[in-house]
Amino acid sequence: MTQGGTNLPRVGDYNQAVVLDAIRTAGPVSRVELAPLTGLTSQTVSNVVRRLLAAGLVSESGFAPSSGGKRRTLLSPRPDGAYAVGIQLDPDAAVIVVVDLAGEVLDSRRVRLPDPGDPAAVVARVAGAAQRLTARTRVDPARVLGTGIAAPGPIDGPAGAVVKPPNFAGWGRVPLLGLFAEATGMPVAMDNDATAAAIGERWIGGRQRAGSFLFIYLGTGVGAGIVLNNTVLRGDSGNAGEFGHMAVEPGELTCDCGGTNCLGPYVGPAAIIADLYDRHGKETAERAGLTGTPESVHDDWRALRQAVRRGDPAAQDVVRHAARRVGQAAKGAVALLDVSRVVLGGETLRGIESIMCEEIEAAVNSTSVARVIRPITVEKSVIGEAVGAVGAASLILHGTYAPGWQMLTRPPA
Repeated sequence: MTQGGTNLPRVGDYNQAVVLDAIRTAGPVSRVELAPLTGLTSQTVSNVVRRLLAAGLVSESGFAPSSGGKRRTLLSPRPDGAYAVGIQLDPDAAVIVVVDLAGEVLDSRRVRLPDPGDPAAVVARVAGAAQRLTARTRVDPARVLGTGIAAPGPIDGPAGAVVKPPNFAGWGRVPLLGLFAEATGMPVAMDNDATAAAIGERWIGGRQRAGSFLFIYLGTGVGAGIVLNNTVLRGDSGNAGEFGHMAVEPGELTCDCGGTNCLGPYVGPAAIIADLYDRHGKETAERAGLTGTPESVHDDWRALRQAVRRGDPAAQDVVRHAARRVGQAAKGAVALLDVSRVVLGGETLRGIESIMCEEIEAAVNSTSVARVIRPITVEKSVIGEAVGAVGAASLILHGTYAPGWQMLTRPPA
């Protein structure tokens, strides 16, 4: 179900966003079909479509099958109508993408961060790489709307700052939004990485992701983005979805918040690698190709995932153990939010998707009150492992073209 428009005056931008979102979600679609989809009059739809065509945001993409009368012209988003740059920041690397209006990644790059403890150096290195990548794609610079940042939380949204992110040693209150705006010379939007991923999934997923879902993001840590009735939830401080602090069965690990029953310390790559050593021993871990040093987490995680794919029972056991904890937390979140879909994404997920989906699906359907009405599905991201960076780009595209109450309150351009 798409978001409804309004026929009141002085809301042209909002109605334009409503129609464009309906075309993206339901398209290819005719003008006749857009009226009931958006709640707008046929005349308003015609006027809005005319503006979208003139702006180069949609195109006439063919004809609907004839039902005896004149064949209806179908409308689709025009991919080259707009572009955005997306940047996902992790402690050891940044992933950068250039995305078009249809959500296709035109080019991407992974940039190593040799000194992640210096925010200014990180911004300078990543912004420079993003500018070179954009130039390499040869897109029309006038249609590049801005740069989105998927940042580690916690964030201070109104201030455009990240505040003591746990995996970035030495970072205090860093005005990341302003630093990137100065470095890139273009509009910048920022959100925490899990929320950005959820926005990207909604924007790119079209009708597959219309409605509501819980997005569980697995990276260096674990987070969640929440979409209810096509609207992302950010919370009062902009930090909704701190999934890593969901309470699970207590253990010996202490979270950075001081708790001992938080999910986060048990399900990141470093934690799962440590669990392999603890539960199955050094010899088993080394046989799977792991070295066990703090500097080798990235390589060890790759080796562990490969062992899972080979059917190594010890590697599968520790991943399944972590997946059950994620399922335990997801069960509570699903019961609270009453969503019918859980979506999994993030770089950490590659190679362990089937185990994660299996355990989480079993957990959320075991006791959910809503399961008597409909089962809760657990699915992989439609975007793939680059969902964080694509989500960051979607902060720009979604923020510019998705209908929301902000469009009704901000001054006209």
